[in-house]
Amino acid sequence: MSSFCHWEDDTLVLNILGRPRAKRTAIGKVIGKQLEIHVAEMPVRGRATAHLVQFLAEEFQVNISAIVVVFGVYNVNKQLRITAPKRLPAVIPLPPGHDSLARR
Repeated sequence: MSSFCHWEDDTLVLNILGRPRAKRTAIGKVIGKQLEIHVAEMPVRGRATAHLVQFLAEEFQVNISAIVVVFGVYNVNKQLRITAPKRLPAVIPLPPGHDSLARR
């Protein structure tokens, strides 16, 4: 994969570099092949990842169940799969042939 994300049909595969202990949860910049996301939670027993998933569910307008953590629950390096997002942050490219997705 040459980017921090790619599409598999209607599923977005996203590589994330988590930054726990942030003042607020927010999407950061692309760093190499990862999207930096600042997380306002402590990295204790997966709490930061759970907070991240909740945040991304709101950002992409999907249910939490539409987000699968492929790896990295207890690590800052993560891969997530988001099925059928209804809205995309500006940093995420549109899937091929889907110009109707809302942008944030």
